[in-house]
Amino acid sequence: MYKMIMVPVDLEHLDKQEKSLSAASDLSNHYKAEIVYVGVTTEAASPIAHTPAEFAGKLEAFAAAQGEARGHKASAKAYASHDPARDLTETLLKAAKETGADLVVMASHVPTFADHLFHSHGGGIASRAGISVFVVR
Repeated sequence: MYKMIMVPVDLEHLDKQEKSLSAASDLSNHYKAEIVYVGVTTEAASPIAHTPAEFAGKLEAFAAAQGEARGHKASAKAYASHDPARDLTETLLKAAKETGADLVVMASHVPTFADHLFHSHGGGIASRAGISVFVVR
């Protein structure tokens, strides 16, 4: 049913993404689908990496470790943005097309009052992606 599962990850907050990582892995193993881990970083230095190239290397290492530990084929795709928080939804929609993903599995947070005024990234992707999106809270 699914062949390519895209999993957006925030390398700075991996501790808050275990449920979505586990769900993606379970789906990948069930459908024998590849997972592509997608990360978006700033073009400037960040707490995770000094450069976009360093970030891409860390994301690739994360993907390889996930694939080995969870038993699925894994790859990584890194994107750099001038303002990742503002561009995240558009960048992830672009990534879904470029990777050929037919499912997105992503972490979410517990909604706050602001989420009633502004769409969450998960909600924005789910409403516009044109493919299945599984938002894990």
